[in-house]
Amino acid sequence: MNILVANLGSTSLKYQILEMPSETLVAQGKIERVSNYREAIQQELATLSVPVDAIAFKAVHGGPNYRGTYIVDDEVLAAMEEFLAAAPLHNRIYLDGMRAFQEAMPGLPLVAAFETEFHRTIPPQASYYGIPAAWRERFGIIKYGFHGASHQYIAQRVPELVGANPESLRIVSCHLGGSSSICAIRFGSSIDCSMGFSPQTGIENATRHGDFDVFAVLHLMNNLGLSFEEVLDSLTRDGGLAGLSGVAGGDMRDIVQAMERGNTDAAHAFDVFAYQVKKCIGAYTAVMEGLDVIAFTGGIGENRFRLRSAICLGLGFLGIELNEELNVTGGGDRVISSPASAAKVMVIQANEEVVVARRAAAALAA
Repeated sequence: MNILVANLGSTSLKYQILEMPSETLVAQGKIERVSNYREAIQQELATLSVPVDAIAFKAVHGGPNYRGTYIVDDEVLAAMEEFLAAAPLHNRIYLDGMRAFQEAMPGLPLVAAFETEFHRTIPPQASYYGIPAAWRERFGIIKYGFHGASHQYIAQRVPELVGANPESLRIVSCHLGGSSSICAIRFGSSIDCSMGFSPQTGIENATRHGDFDVFAVLHLMNNLGLSFEEVLDSLTRDGGLAGLSGVAGGDMRDIVQAMERGNTDAAHAFDVFAYQVKKCIGAYTAVMEGLDVIAFTGGIGENRFRLRSAICLGLGFLGIELNEELNVTGGGDRVISSPASAAKVMVIQANEEVVVARRAAAALAA
């Protein structure tokens, strides 16, 4: 079975075609500067040289009733619409993409593998907010956690590399990129995630704020007369690392370059980001009652050695010791800590697509 895994970004369309169950990569491609998904999808399909049996999506938010992998139908689309305000950038893109594929390839099964699936094991003490119970029960306001496919891949890949049983490891998974989250993986299961009810929360993202006091939003709306739409647009497009640094787009590569030119706001944004990741590592070590591996993944996690150094600096009290030569050089999946380090520090190349394909194949077989 050939499964096309569609990864939809705000301005890009990436895809891989994986033959399942062998997980063989058959084809892949990328279309940049997408302004119309229907046109981009038609362009993509016109270039395919292999047959496709199903299309799978790394869907984001389907609320409390869709925290798994599902064949896309009207109910799945309705759930994504219901939680559109919680994930405005992500859900709208995937809704448009799914409907475009339905039009372009009618009858072909579409599968939504929600990012929240891996985090279903987060216990109530880590997922419940101090809000009226009716809000939680009626509107599904709990901590969901996101980047589930990436964190699940770390949970599976790290034990393979270190030759250990997944049920013996306590891992802090650091998915760092334009969108970032930290996950505590205890004995193979997610028990906490820095992202909560929405992908907006946790550590800073490129243009989306991280944790932010809700009363500050109410204060701004009251004093500036801002509408819901105006606040939503500012927090998703002008916040995060972009808001801290003043660097348009909040790309860590641009922020580091600005730092090197003496931009103090960019240096502050870099320090804030490193601090937030370090704080999560310490907190998750406490809740897991120990630490065996810190895993860096995602575009920033894999490629920014300077940031990895800044995050690990000061973690000596946990026995963490980087090998700076390994940290700076090399590529691929690897250990970058010294042999004396109490916990391994690793760099793992992200592979969300294979997790999505696995989930999709299982859902179709069922």
